[in-house]
Amino acid sequence: MPTKNILFIMFDQLRFDYLSCAGHPHLHTPNIDALAAKGVRFTRSYVQSPICGASRMSTYTGRYSSSHGAQWNGFPLRVGEQTMGDHLRRAGMDCWLIGKTHMRADKEGMARLGLEPDSIIGARQAECGFDLWVRDDGLWGEGPDGFYDERRSPYNEYLKSKGYPGDNPWSHFANSADEGGKLASGWFMANADKPANIAEEDSETPWLTSQAIKFIEQAKGRWCAHLSYIKPHWPYIVPAPYHNMFGANHVPAATRHSAEKDDPHPIHKAFMDNPVGQAFQREEVRQKAIPAYMGLIKQCDDQMGRLFTFLEETGRMHDTMIIITSDHGDYLGDHWMGEKDLFHEPSVKVPLIIYDPAPEADITRGTICDELTEAIDLAPTFLEVAGGERAEHILEGRSLMPFLRGETPETWREFAISEYDYSVRPMAENLGIAPKDARLFMVADKRWKFMHGEGGFRPMLFDLENDPEEFCDLGTSPEHRDIIAMMYKRLGKWGRRMSQRVTRSDADIAAMKGGSGRKGILLGVHEADEVEADLTVKYRGKTPTKKDD
Repeated sequence: MPTKNILFIMFDQLRFDYLSCAGHPHLHTPNIDALAAKGVRFTRSYVQSPICGASRMSTYTGRYSSSHGAQWNGFPLRVGEQTMGDHLRRAGMDCWLIGKTHMRADKEGMARLGLEPDSIIGARQAECGFDLWVRDDGLWGEGPDGFYDERRSPYNEYLKSKGYPGDNPWSHFANSADEGGKLASGWFMANADKPANIAEEDSETPWLTSQAIKFIEQAKGRWCAHLSYIKPHWPYIVPAPYHNMFGANHVPAATRHSAEKDDPHPIHKAFMDNPVGQAFQREEVRQKAIPAYMGLIKQCDDQMGRLFTFLEETGRMHDTMIIITSDHGDYLGDHWMGEKDLFHEPSVKVPLIIYDPAPEADITRGTICDELTEAIDLAPTFLEVAGGERAEHILEGRSLMPFLRGETPETWREFAISEYDYSVRPMAENLGIAPKDARLFMVADKRWKFMHGEGGFRPMLFDLENDPEEFCDLGTSPEHRDIIAMMYKRLGKWGRRMSQRVTRSDADIAAMKGGSGRKGILLGVHEADEVEADLTVKYRGKTPTKKDD
């Protein structure tokens, strides 16, 4: 049976190595593992920016973050930027959202062009090209200046309908514990070992799974559904029974070394010294937060079991491509850091599993691919599945379909790129960096990982073959000058790519060649007989006679 639909599942802040199929020693994820056994697991998959919004905008557009411009959370995706929804709809496939995008609409641009947000085109522009089944970005923090997210929360409305009181049950129930009648907020990692004060079936991950099942039950025609979970993103708190499935004895030792603090790169030091980095340098924080993080992942895997069972029972498993990935990882104390931000493997490398039910993919079931892949490869992959025309002048990634069919492309990328704009972070101000220079670039191949920071900083370099933990920064090593020069050459080559000529394809340009001559534009012609006669037909004959008034 040919592949008809696409179920594009993204978890938020899921590390590449926190799955049992990726070798985690304590966290067992049998349902995700089972999907990997039926598909291909890509082991060198990099996101195009190690921060939620920019990473997602790259995935949804199939373009590098400096190409689409939405390089930080809250930076609007400009009006007119094409997304996978635009490409897929042209190919006859609907594209729906179930969950999170972290996309901020370009309201000023929409107003300038007269796009009404309640029109079909306006709604799609405001929602990253998706049609909405339900959107909930899942961060309903509330402080003295109001809510972090200005929109209405469908999940909060669901909780209210289930009898949870208050204006923000997301905060007070789904992401808080009850300690003898006293609120124990998940924002405080000391509470991470407590059970969230919510029935497990009402928590965020089961709720979104239910929404996905409802969507699929009513879906008609060909569709791509982006099922985008908020977890295992912080707050690090999870309902029973997942809150105490793991303990300190299941927490891996932090991947960090004292050498990283010995004359560190200034940017690395700035992020090590920020509050999140300082927190995760404390072992009591890691021993509280990481078991909760693992519990959140275990809940995610159980929900995958529920979802995959539904797909099997309804026959959808046999005509639906399924993708599992993440928008970035989580340091969890590795390299003396927390959260994401920089380009070490725990932050910038993500899981990527693709299951294609088509018989042509039988040859690769249960295999591993170690080629360099990027998140921007998903959009062209989906477009090929939909049978659409290739849009290489817009999409900067490459289809992964050859790897699913056991084929070897004649050429593949030599290196992967990731970018990070940290201009809004206090670390930029602490480093004395102007907003225009607060930018980082990663170039990684299978052996070397290189980082360049604008603003006059030295590079960073890691030998992934001999130093897979990325402890030893070789950025100042005289013995590695040639490697650093090679990486700068690659960065320069990538920086000179054609990325903004998105309104004309190469085929369009080929068709335009010579067209002006056939429309009477004859530059450089000395005599009429120097060109084909039909090109000059309008310029030969008698001079027209001017009529008298």
